[in-house]
Formats: sequence, C-alpha cells, structure tokens
Amino acid sequence: MTGLEAVLMTIIAAATPLLLAAIGELVAERSGVLNLGVEGMMIMGAIGGFAVAWVSGSALLGVVAAVGAGVGLSLIFAFLTQTLVSNQVATGLALTLFGLGLSGLIGEAFTGLPGVKLQPIHIPGLSDLPLVGPVIFGQDVIVYASIALTVLVAWVLARTRLGLVIRATGGNHHSAHALGYNVIAVRYGCIAFGGATAGLAGGYLSLVYTPQWIENMTAGRGWIALALVVFSTWAPRRVAVGAYLFGAVWIMGLYVQGIGINIAPQFLASLPYLITIAALVAISGNRLLTRTNTPACLGQPFVPDR
Repeated sequence: MTGLEAVLMTIIAAATPLLLAAIGELVAERSGVLNLGVEGMMIMGAIGGFAVAWVSGSALLGVVAAVGAGVGLSLIFAFLTQTLVSNQVATGLALTLFGLGLSGLIGEAFTGLPGVKLQPIHIPGLSDLPLVGPVIFGQDVIVYASIALTVLVAWVLARTRLGLVIRATGGNHHSAHALGYNVIAVRYGCIAFGGATAGLAGGYLSLVYTPQWIENMTAGRGWIALALVVFSTWAPRRVAVGAYLFGAVWIMGLYVQGIGINIAPQFLASLPYLITIAALVAISGNRLLTRTNTPACLGQPFVPDR
C-alpha cells in the first residue's frame, strides 16, 4: 500500500468500533435510556468473539458470538433499569465494571494465543484499483455493516413509524404510554440494539483491528462513543462524522511518532481523550442546540400506572 492508502485504512479501522458503539447508544438514548455500560458491553464482545473464533476456527462465528455477548450484557442492564427500575447511571457504571472484570476472568485462558482474523472482502477488479480499491472495496464485512447501520438508523428515526415511536418514548414517555405504546418494550428493544452494536464493536477489535485478546483492549473507546452521541447532538450522520474525526485523531498520534516528530508519546496517547473533553465543552456551551436535541426523558425511569 502507498502511504495515503495506509493512513486511510488505519483511520477507517480506528473509527469503525467508535461508530458501531455510538450508533447503538444513540438509539438507546433516543428512547430515553442512558446506558453508561458501553465499555463493558464492548469488552465482553471482544472476549466473546475472540474465544468462539479461536475454539471454532471461524471468524464469522466469532462475530455472532460478539453480538450475542453484547446483547446478553445489555439485557441485564435492561432488566435492572426497566423492570426493577434501578438508577440508570449507577447501573451502567456497574455494568462496565462487571464487563471489565468478567472479560479479564474469561480471557485469562486466551492471553497470548494467536487470533482468527476476519478477512477483508475481495471484489475482483474493484478491489485491485489503486487507492479506491482497498479503501472502498477491500474492507471487511463489519466496516460495511457499520456504514449500513448508520444509514438504516438515520432512515428509521426520521422516516418510519418505529422511529417516531422511539423518539416519542424518549421525548415524553407518559404521553407515549397514554397513546397505547409499550414504553418498556420499546426501551428493551433499543437497549438490546445498543448492546448488539457495542458487542460487534468489541468483536471488531479482537477479530480485525488487533486479532488477539488483550485485557482492557477497548482502552476507553466505550466512553468516547458515549461522548460522540452528545457531540453529534443525537443525529446519526453527525455520529459518523465524529467517529471518523476521532479515528483520524487517534491514528495521527501514531503517525506523528512514526515519522520522528519530537512530541511526548504520553501527550499523543492522551490526545483523543483531550479532544473528547474539548468537544463536550464546546457542545455544552451551545445550550440552545443541546436543549433542542436532547431527549427530554433521557435517564428518567418509567413506571406504568396501569
């Protein structure tokens, strides 16, 4: 690959798990649920996908397992917050700690083992084109899935009855309930969708980005995904832009070190998180934009009166 191809490929690889995790969390938050357990669901997807892929020898089975692990953890959160009406912030934080601890326990047996890499798709003729071939037509199925899911979520939320119900549930759950919609069921479905995409994001890390198991390999990406939802003001297209922007920042730090520019590596490693904080401060300063787009019932429990 040329230098430009390598840069673009690595930016896409860095942005994909952020986009997947953020687009699922966006759906959950548009329904009124604040799930801070994205990091925990991602890391469980990473170890679940790696373990099944290594045992079975099939990366595709690993992808399915990663999605299943994320959904399983998300349903625990859904049961605690929607059925037992526990505090969403505290439960989400506990979910992250639980996922990090459980993944470390399960992953101890898989540390140092060679991974099963999910191979990119090769389209004869198109994948061999210079520059655009590997960048556009030579990605793996998860990259294409992340783009398709973003387009699908944007269309569903803006153009379909289901999207209207989700937005109504997050905007005023009492009114949605009075109109006959099952608020709890809608939120269960949105939470499960967020868990599926977070698990897929984790599976991408252990099956594509770094095809091996490393404890805490999510490295805070779940928190960046949460920040991306706020950064995008709950708009799917802005989530995609933000994910690729943050992915570029992440990779540029590595390239700066590689070409020998004398900048402290500790500063470069912290740069994505500093950019995240700066973006949140900038968005928070625009109160009109935040107030207009924030789901009114975000983080609020709902108990049907009948």
